[in-house]
Amino acid sequence: MLRQAANLASYSIILSALAAIPLAAIPGYARKAPPLQLAGVSCEIPPALHCPDANCPGPTVIEQGDAVEPKTGRKFFLDYPCDLKRGEKVTFILSLHGFGSYGNWQRHYFPLMDYKEKYRLVIATPNAPAKFWAPSDDEYLQNIVTLVFDQIGRENIKAFWLVGHSQGGMTSNRIIRTDFFKDKVDGWLSLSGGRLGGNPGRGGNFGPPRAPSPASPPASSDTAAPASANQANAPSSDRPAIPAGIAAAAAALRESPTNDFSFIYETGQREMDDKGIPETSEWAAKYGCGARVRLPDVVDTQAGYVYDSTRQNPPNPAWGLLPRPGTAEVFEYPRCRNGRIVADVVRLDKGHTEGLEPHVSEQLIKLMLSAKK
Repeated sequence: MLRQAANLASYSIILSALAAIPLAAIPGYARKAPPLQLAGVSCEIPPALHCPDANCPGPTVIEQGDAVEPKTGRKFFLDYPCDLKRGEKVTFILSLHGFGSYGNWQRHYFPLMDYKEKYRLVIATPNAPAKFWAPSDDEYLQNIVTLVFDQIGRENIKAFWLVGHSQGGMTSNRIIRTDFFKDKVDGWLSLSGGRLGGNPGRGGNFGPPRAPSPASPPASSDTAAPASANQANAPSSDRPAIPAGIAAAAAALRESPTNDFSFIYETGQREMDDKGIPETSEWAAKYGCGARVRLPDVVDTQAGYVYDSTRQNPPNPAWGLLPRPGTAEVFEYPRCRNGRIVADVVRLDKGHTEGLEPHVSEQLIKLMLSAKK
């Protein structure tokens, strides 16, 4: 009895001592910090306003986003890992749609949001009210970047990439030279938006078909203006009217930028002439990269989300057909100085507007993340 009484007294002392210790100090009981919320946007899985695997409704595609840039009052999409922690290192991407398009179409054309948790991506996808980018939009884009940098912390952004499709690529090429962006951007992914270091030729039939079907569904596509001088081959009646100044801006971008960043070019095979992608790259030569090597092909058995639903009657393969599986060739210029990445990706038998398939999307993300800075 005395031994049991002594044991009970000991247990009482231990329990009293434990009660005095905050639970947060005990391993396994520490309260987890809540996930970080950016720009007042509630993170969702799947992301908000996500298209189904096929036949994305037109009203969904033209949605403007769930975030608001406070200085201009303009909306944009902001996708980020739902379990993002304060102080976590991430890759930030500003993704620009093409001429005649919308942010949510771009979001599904290159579906970065499907990989945000796996690869720790923060993606801002803005909208141009006139459906094409102009210098008057620069303040809006700059404010979005500043907002994200401030909320995440500049020191927590491992790399900042621009992504642009068609005229969004041309706009990336323009703004990457400006004082605001030139010292911030670590890489640019051009999705049929012009190639640094030597452009491929355009196919003679490049451009949207002459007359969309009267029964076409709501626009859910990029009816792009030329993304570079080489895209202006189609007759003017075969493509949307080009706003004044865009052609001149394209001509001004023929000279390569002077700042340093990684560069990846992706295009559909049917957008180019029979010569295809040049084997050499002046941009690769700038960084002393090795001769181009071909990496394993990327094979997709699943189609992308979106396409130009307004330009299928009659269709034009160079402009883009219905979404479908495919194969992509991947070329890289290895051993670039300072860990830069220079690469080309060609989607076989694809045109300008078929949305990227899941595996080739992931391959492009991997190439972006493989850059040292």
